[in-house]
Amino acid sequence: MESMPSALPIADPAPRDGLITPGPDAGAVPFGVYVHVPFCRVRCGYCDFNTYTASELRGVRRDDYAGHAVREIEWAATVLDRSGVPRRPVSTVFFGGGTPTMLPASDLVMILRAIDDTWGILPGAEITTEANPDSVDAESIATLQRGGFTRMSYGMQSAVPHVLATLDRTHDPLRVPVVVDLAKQQGLDVSLDLIYSTPGESLADWRTSLDAAVACAPDHVSAYSLIVEDGTAMGRAVSRGELPAPDDDLAADMYDLADEVFGAAGYSWYEVSNWSRGPEHASRHNLSYWKGHDWWGVGPGAHSSVAGTRWWNVKHPAPYANRVLDRVSPAAGRETLDAETRYVERVLLAARVRGELTTSELRQEARGRVAGLIARGLVDGSAAVRGRIDLTRTGRLLADAVVRELLD
Repeated sequence: MESMPSALPIADPAPRDGLITPGPDAGAVPFGVYVHVPFCRVRCGYCDFNTYTASELRGVRRDDYAGHAVREIEWAATVLDRSGVPRRPVSTVFFGGGTPTMLPASDLVMILRAIDDTWGILPGAEITTEANPDSVDAESIATLQRGGFTRMSYGMQSAVPHVLATLDRTHDPLRVPVVVDLAKQQGLDVSLDLIYSTPGESLADWRTSLDAAVACAPDHVSAYSLIVEDGTAMGRAVSRGELPAPDDDLAADMYDLADEVFGAAGYSWYEVSNWSRGPEHASRHNLSYWKGHDWWGVGPGAHSSVAGTRWWNVKHPAPYANRVLDRVSPAAGRETLDAETRYVERVLLAARVRGELTTSELRQEARGRVAGLIARGLVDGSAAVRGRIDLTRTGRLLADAVVRELLD
């Protein structure tokens, strides 16, 4: 699940020319591209992502979006060249949203072709699009596969009608196995996204969704605990007492159950909220974020991080379109990552990934706390002996607390 939050950070203003000052290791890590497609048919009540329904677009047409994205891609290559960032072929591409497949499949292929024409895409690269189960069919999936896509990530969320209704999800849960099979027929990898701890969802409801997901035999599955965001329809309903707030203890039980069900079905966790059928099916694009690789984010509200500089685009598609058509930076703000920020983010993100964070990377005082984390059952002792910080299941539930202890 790769999406852009609706609220943008407050930081330094971004220059109109978009130029950056690359750090000494510029070009030393893999390079990916994220494409944010900010369109949805309806707005889900829990959603706080930067998305727009048709009535909210004002001043721009959805049909023009692919052309605007291509303009940013072409402009991006010029900016990086002028900034002295070495060109690298693209190792992963991820189309997120919103619902990218609200656009015709041919538009997504056109954007992907522009990425390939501009930077080149490595052989065997992972090319993913998110999709709702009711936003694709056999023809569109075949078009995506012929155009170079290798992976479909479906927003299943739940298999239980009343849970989907609370989430304002409009798809028929019986559609999920159909579109999974259509993708498999085209030789595409398949991921399913699930959400748990929805108000009114019982442990039995969650078990139904887990069993339904496993029955589809996807290559990858993600399970995220629902966060009720202020300003959303669900947030307002919870604050008025119309919906119960998610229960933390029940959410922990749901996570435990997910890990048990997925493990029994042959899936291994590789990140706190992600499981796959072996490392070859892990989301390489999301791993690139957690490992601190570079990426350029295309589209309204999209975030980028290249050579030690991070920036984020203006949110609404109309001013975004105006800027890319004028060939000026669509960025709303930016920040330069200093050594301390890099260290904090490295520990924060790598600790969530199995086998990624090593004890040698930690500062001396943090290494001294590892034994206590092992004693409390939060870090795997055998992995620590081999120099790795691997969270136990309990540690995954308390990942934020583990990270705080490693950073304090």
